[in-house]
Amino acid sequence: MHIRCWGSRGQIPVSGAEYNKYGGDTTCIEIRSNSGDIIVIDAGSGIRHLGARLLEEKCRKISIVFTHLHLDHILGLPFFAPVYHKNVSISIYGCPFNISSFHEALHGMMQAPYFPVDLNNLPCKIKYNDILAQSFRIGSVTIKPIMLNHPNGGLGFRFEERDSAFVFLTDNELGYDLPGAQPFEAYREFAKDADLLIHDAEFDIDEYARYKAWGHSRYTDAVELALKAGVARLGLFHINNKRVDRQVDAMVRESKKLIAARGASIECCAVGHRYEINL
Repeated sequence: MHIRCWGSRGQIPVSGAEYNKYGGDTTCIEIRSNSGDIIVIDAGSGIRHLGARLLEEKCRKISIVFTHLHLDHILGLPFFAPVYHKNVSISIYGCPFNISSFHEALHGMMQAPYFPVDLNNLPCKIKYNDILAQSFRIGSVTIKPIMLNHPNGGLGFRFEERDSAFVFLTDNELGYDLPGAQPFEAYREFAKDADLLIHDAEFDIDEYARYKAWGHSRYTDAVELALKAGVARLGLFHINNKRVDRQVDAMVRESKKLIAARGASIECCAVGHRYEINL
């Protein structure tokens, strides 16, 4: 698998010189499988740049897997250029939670008076797949979902191909159990021995005291999960939109200190818009 980040900010896109290193777009991750499948996680504002790249490459088949329906994870969909091309086929996977279908939920955003182009009138071919707790496959990749600890519900995913495993758990609170939450041990088992764990790291310790139950984790909890799950690499994600580059760098330094103090050799970084890795 080749993994690339196109956006990792939480809640709202940001811009300015102080965000150049990690970028200001909201969640969008691209996965290229060994067999050539294109899998996109979420349609935050970062999906705009990905869409331009996919058109340049003349990609005709795309799958988008959604974690949940909060605006920062779907707001880029109307600006994803491939949806305006009739020779493109897009498979959408998402859990509707308390809504009748994922299609209905997305349509609620992409129709008048919120947007001038109706989702149901797009030139591309779209297939909607409502997913729950069962594993499913996209090409050569097996995808295993897990419920996130987040308001209004959400899904995290484990992507497996051959001997590689990538776990994506954004918008997940490890320090407080919301209704229907999974215990910490469930996430530890889910991420066990992964080659890469990307996890929500929205808050530092002081911030978290003010935002408990908002559905996001302290970066220290993400480190603890990585240590207990025995992962090879940890990517700190869902970067607070107010956190400038130097503050993100400081968070990474502190995370590495915590890992070293436990005698572990986990690679750790903050996932920004230039992050790429082959697994």
